[in-house]
Amino acid sequence: MQINLRIKETVSDLTKQLFYALFDDNSKQKEQLKYLEPIFKTVVKEITDKQPDKIWDAFESKLPEIKSKIELDAIATEKNDPACKSLQEIYLAYPGFHAIAIYRMSHELFLLDVPIMARMMSECIHGKTGIDIHPGATIGDSFFIDHGTGIVIGETSIIKNNVKIFQGVTLGGLSVKKSLSQTKRHPTIEDNVTIYANATILGGDIVIGKNSVIGANVWITQSVPPNSLVTYKSEINISTRPS
Repeated sequence: MQINLRIKETVSDLTKQLFYALFDDNSKQKEQLKYLEPIFKTVVKEITDKQPDKIWDAFESKLPEIKSKIELDAIATEKNDPACKSLQEIYLAYPGFHAIAIYRMSHELFLLDVPIMARMMSECIHGKTGIDIHPGATIGDSFFIDHGTGIVIGETSIIKNNVKIFQGVTLGGLSVKKSLSQTKRHPTIEDNVTIYANATILGGDIVIGKNSVIGANVWITQSVPPNSLVTYKSEINISTRPS
């Protein structure tokens, strides 16, 4: 099989420029999209047998909706992070927000049945932020990632609205058998859930009920009812050292 590995660099730049174009004024956005369209179509033609024109038209038509969702994510970040000074800071300097934004674009490509391009886009931002969101995951509105390094969100994860996730969280599967590729392997997170650092939630049948708080460092392989608080208790002893 002959594979053009250099296309990875093309997709990396394309991903960045598409993200920037979302927030240009109308005239500049039209100009940018006109420039990016043939690059996009070349990538699609290189990695799939789909019709590039149809894929581009469908993707371009989704850009206003993608932008609206990203704006809700930015507002959620400003609302929930006490360290945040402005929306401008979020757009320019927040890795969690950036990872979510690229997910929003790559997810649309995944839905358009261009999974390799979607994965390449997600890997571009994974390498920059340390946040690994599979483009097949389903994520609702107003999603907030704080810090973010080490987060893993699997392909069949479902995250509903107003969810907050901290660094090191894993939404994963209990098994990595290839035979399970067409089944739901990753958990469902209901509305208004907060998941603190390094929590691990595994399994496709697992549901974290709405309004729940999952504490740091917990390991969950069973569903959690709504309005729950789940914590991991460890004992720390502090004593005075002899002088």
